[in-house]
Amino acid sequence: MKLFSKYLVLVFLFCGVAGCEKSSDIESSINSASPSAKEILGNPKYPAISYGGYREKTREDVPTVEDLKEDMQILFAMGVRVLRTYNTSQFPQAERILEAIKQLKQVDPSFEMYVMLGAWIDCKNAWTDVPPIHEEESEENNRAEIAKAAELANQYPDIVKVIAVGNEAMVQWAVKYFVYPKTILRWVNYLQDLKQAGELPKDLWVTSSDNYESWGGGDKGYHTDDLVKLIKAVDFLSVHTYPFHDSHYNPEYWGVFDDEENLSKLQMIDAAMLRAKYYAMSQYQGVANYLDSLGIEKPIHIGETGWSSVAATAYGASGSKAADELKQALFYQHMRKWEKDSGMSVFYFEAFDEQWKDPYDTNGSENHFGLIGLDNRVKYALWDLIDQKVFDGLNREGKPLGKSYNGDQDALLEKVLLPPFKSRMGIRKLTTVNEKASAGEAINAKTYVVVNPMMIPNATNDMSYPSDPIKLNPWEGTMNIQMTDNSVIEVTTRIGDWWGGALELQGDLGEDLSNFKSGYLNFDIRGDASLRFNIGFQTGSFLADTQVNNFVSFKPNSEKQLEAHWVNYKLPLADLDRGADLTDVRGALYLWSDVPADNKRLEIKNIYYSQE
Repeated sequence: MKLFSKYLVLVFLFCGVAGCEKSSDIESSINSASPSAKEILGNPKYPAISYGGYREKTREDVPTVEDLKEDMQILFAMGVRVLRTYNTSQFPQAERILEAIKQLKQVDPSFEMYVMLGAWIDCKNAWTDVPPIHEEESEENNRAEIAKAAELANQYPDIVKVIAVGNEAMVQWAVKYFVYPKTILRWVNYLQDLKQAGELPKDLWVTSSDNYESWGGGDKGYHTDDLVKLIKAVDFLSVHTYPFHDSHYNPEYWGVFDDEENLSKLQMIDAAMLRAKYYAMSQYQGVANYLDSLGIEKPIHIGETGWSSVAATAYGASGSKAADELKQALFYQHMRKWEKDSGMSVFYFEAFDEQWKDPYDTNGSENHFGLIGLDNRVKYALWDLIDQKVFDGLNREGKPLGKSYNGDQDALLEKVLLPPFKSRMGIRKLTTVNEKASAGEAINAKTYVVVNPMMIPNATNDMSYPSDPIKLNPWEGTMNIQMTDNSVIEVTTRIGDWWGGALELQGDLGEDLSNFKSGYLNFDIRGDASLRFNIGFQTGSFLADTQVNNFVSFKPNSEKQLEAHWVNYKLPLADLDRGADLTDVRGALYLWSDVPADNKRLEIKNIYYSQE
C-alpha cells in the first residue's frame, strides 16, 4: 500500500446518552419501531453528523426535496443515522429535509434517519447596521423559529428527536448576534412546558448547542445563575469544541514541539493531531468539571467539532498551517475513537462542503469543513468507502462520487502542510507577572510596562508589570497577532468587514491603573499608511456587558497616521477616555477597525503607561 495507507479511515459515527418517554398524546402517529432520543444518543447504531446541504453561494437558493433525497441516500450509505440542522423558519431547508426523509421511508421502510432540529436564536438588531443589543432578543425571529420547530416536531415525530435552541448563541465572540443564557432558558422552558402539557412528544429532548465556554467549561465570567438554571432545564448539553480554530487563536497545543523536530514529517503531524484530540477532550472535561462543581448530573455530547481541509489565511500556509485533508482525516479518526471509547455522541461537522459561508473567498476555511466536496470528491477521511463501493449507484446533481486528488496519495502529500516549529513561532502570551502588586490593587509605580521594559529608560527603575499573563488575542480570526523575540508586536490584517484584537489580561480581575488617570499611554508604531483603525485600551468585562473601548483614531492624511518608520506616541489617557473604569483595565492595548483591510501590516513596541 502507498505511503498514507495506515491513515485511511472507516466512517462509523457513534453517539452519547440522553433520555425521555413517549408521549401518549402523539404516540399514535409514531412508528412503533421509532427509537426515542434516549435510545439514539450514545448508541453506536445511530451515527451522527452535522448537515447543512446548501450547494450555492446563498442560502436563498434552497435545495429541492429531490436534491436532499440524494444527500440523504449518500449519508445513509455512509452509515449516518442522525442529522443536526440549524434553522427552521428562516429558510425552508429543515422542512424539506424532513419531507425528503419521509418520502424515502415510504419507499423503503428500512431507510432510517433522525434529526436534531436546530432553531436559530438572535439578539435584538442582529445582522443589521444597528448596534446589536445583547440583553434583548430578536422577538419576531426567535418566536418564529421556536414555533416552527415545535410544528415540525409534531408533524414528524418519528424523525425529529431533539430540538436545539440556538447555535453558538451564547458565546460572546459571536458579536453580531449572541444572547445571554436567560434568552435560551426562556425558550427551553417554553418547549419543556409544551412537553409537559402533551403538546410535544414526551420523548423529544431539548438542548442548546454551544461553545464549551458557554457551558461553563472555560472563562468563569460565563458562570452565572441563569446558566445554572439552563443546565438544569435542558435534557443534555450539546458542546462545541474546535481545536482547528484554536490552532490560530490559542496555539499553545499546536505546532512541532522542540523534542519533535527530528521526527519524520508524518510523525510530526501525528503528534500535533494527537494533541488536538487531547485539547478537545480538555474542553469537554472543563464542562464536566463545572457540572460536578454544581452537583448536577447531565449527559454531555459533542454537538460540533470538525477540521477544515482548505484555508487561505489564518489556518493556511501563511498562518497556523492546519488545513489539509490529511490532518482532517486524522482528526476525524481521533474524534471517532474518542466517541467510541467515551460512549457519547459526536455530531461531526460536517457532511458536505458549503460555499455560502464565505462566498467571496473560495478558499475560506468555513467553506471546506465537509467530508465530501462540492465537486463530488470524497475527501481522504472517507476514501475507504469508495474502495468498498459504498457510493456505487448514488449521485449528487446527477454526478457520481469519486476520490479527491483522483485517489493519488502522492499528490495529496504534496499539499500537506507541516505545522510551524514552536521554537520559531511568535509568542502569543506574555507571562511576566507583577511582583509589586496583586491583580485588582492600584499600581503605585510611575511606569506600568506592558511590553519590552528593557527599552524604556527609567533611572529609578520605578516600574511595574502586569499582575497576570497577557494574551495576544485576534478576534474571530480577523487578524494575526504575535510577538517576536525582540518584543515587537506584529499584526497582519485578514479579509473581512472588520478586524481587531487586543492584549488581554487573563486573570479574573482587571488591572487597577487609576493612578494613571492623568497619565499617558506610550508606544512606538509603524506600518501600512493606508490603514484606518482605533487604538487604545479596554476597561470592564465583555462577559458582564461592562466593557468600554477607550481610543483615538489613526487614518491617512491626519495628525495620527502610520508611517513606514517607527514613530513614538504619548497619548493622554484623558483623550482616549470614553467612560473608562481605570480600576478595571482588561485590555492593556486594543486595535479595531470597521474598514476592510486584507494582508496589511503594522508593528507596535515599547508599550507602557506613565504617570508623567
